[in-house]
Amino acid sequence: MLTVTSGHRSDVGRVRHHNEDSVLVGERLWAVADGMGGHAAGDTASAMVIDGLRPLDDRPALRPGDLVAALHDVNERILAHGHANPAVRGLGSTVTGVAVVSVGGADHWAVFNVGDSRVYRYADGTLARATVDHSEAEELILEGVITPEQARTHRARNIVTRSLGQPDAPQVDLWLLPQTPGERFLVCSDGLNGELDDPVIHDILAASPDPGLAAEALVEAAIRGGGRDNITAIVVNVEGDDPELGTTNPRPKEVPA
Repeated sequence: MLTVTSGHRSDVGRVRHHNEDSVLVGERLWAVADGMGGHAAGDTASAMVIDGLRPLDDRPALRPGDLVAALHDVNERILAHGHANPAVRGLGSTVTGVAVVSVGGADHWAVFNVGDSRVYRYADGTLARATVDHSEAEELILEGVITPEQARTHRARNIVTRSLGQPDAPQVDLWLLPQTPGERFLVCSDGLNGELDDPVIHDILAASPDPGLAAEALVEAAIRGGGRDNITAIVVNVEGDDPELGTTNPRPKEVPA
């Protein structure tokens, strides 16, 4: 029997005056939305994303396609809001998260992403990114033009290539993973990983087994690192013992959106 526990924290940071991040901390779905478009617009867009996902948390047999459909619907709602309110036209949001979905009658994790917020997976003492950033900096890394270290200060680091609120239906990255006892997920806005490199994130998770304390420690470290953006972290722990769930280092399966 598996038990899932979680903890979270969101902070405005040291520079911004408003927190445009919104979070969903549910029973079967955990997500972070990072709004774009300035105060009011960014707040509104990220809140609309979370409001659109919230009903899915109550579904006992959530399917991967339900997540994609919900995000497509949210995209249309954000567009409609912008058209109806010209002062905030162009608002948008990233979104990333993990959800318990039913595949073949068994529970799996669905990791989903649109934009440059991230999901990390921590298991067996190893931290790995479970999502790919949709940003110009990430594209330059994949092309071998810059290194991940250079990307942290590159002028393209804040240019997002996918988001909700665009005229075309968003391409949602979605991967399926078997549920594994002992694994942990970190769902965060780019305000966290923009201040903390992966080794620091690894060390904080390793030192903080409690999900609530881990989220607090991660956000506090990002604030000390500069806090130049809003900072949000959700830490999800998977506990229990089921030998039929497979290995602790499963290979993710990408699902076409």
